[in-house]
Amino acid sequence: MAQIFDRSSNALARASLVLTGLIVIALGVTLDQLQRSPWVTRQGQRPDQPVPFSHKHHVQGLGLQCQYCHVTVEKSSYAGIPPTKTCINCHAQIWTNAQLLEPVRASWATGESVVWTKVHDLPDFVYFSHEIHVNKGLGCATCHGRVDQMPLMYAQNTLQMEWCLDCHRNPAKNLRPTGETYNMAWEKPAEDRPVWCATGDEKTGLPTAESVSCVTKDPSSAGPEVASLQMPLSGARGLAGDVGAAVPAAPAYTKFTSQDELGHFLLSHYKIRTPRELTSCEVCHR
Repeated sequence: MAQIFDRSSNALARASLVLTGLIVIALGVTLDQLQRSPWVTRQGQRPDQPVPFSHKHHVQGLGLQCQYCHVTVEKSSYAGIPPTKTCINCHAQIWTNAQLLEPVRASWATGESVVWTKVHDLPDFVYFSHEIHVNKGLGCATCHGRVDQMPLMYAQNTLQMEWCLDCHRNPAKNLRPTGETYNMAWEKPAEDRPVWCATGDEKTGLPTAESVSCVTKDPSSAGPEVASLQMPLSGARGLAGDVGAAVPAAPAYTKFTSQDELGHFLLSHYKIRTPRELTSCEVCHR
């Protein structure tokens, strides 16, 4: 019986299998990189807005606080988009005839909201709470970048799940004192810029992070008068009482010169759940 296939067919079959495997691997790598690319995540893109609002001008130039416009950031899952009234508070007095503010004036006159394009847009199945993150010592710049340096707003981070998980696996690297949450220029502790923190009693109804007090200047150099003002007086016996009992001891401050030390200290006292304690998918997915 004559041979149907030539001997070279074996080599061709092996080559075709190898080539098919390489194509599948290349396709997988391509799709993996594509879903992380700015084309999908919109990272770094500046979408067109009805008004070219400059955070750099309003935050860095004029010194407006984040909470002035984003009023619900500390008490709601949404930071909130400011109503037209917030804009008119100032622009009823300045730039009243500027052409670029015509949509704002039209919104104020008609009562219809300005339709902004959402920059940081999470999928509908993802639940994210600004309230929790802000009250647990996560700074605005950690997620949104140096907004105070952005003439036009854009997403600095991908906001993908792997980016969220990277933080939740080790939150200590991003934690800061709650008093520095809105400080865009906050820098992590170092030998030349230490941070001192002390703990106090937790108060019912307030975030656990409020029990931690941190300063960037050596509290021991402030003097006993200033140190005594950092905690309320207790045990006073009147004008003729024991003065020493009326002045409490200054809180014991701990010095931190690295983000790792400070982060793990805050992680413990802020009572942030560890990755092992986040056992339910419903924490983020609703």
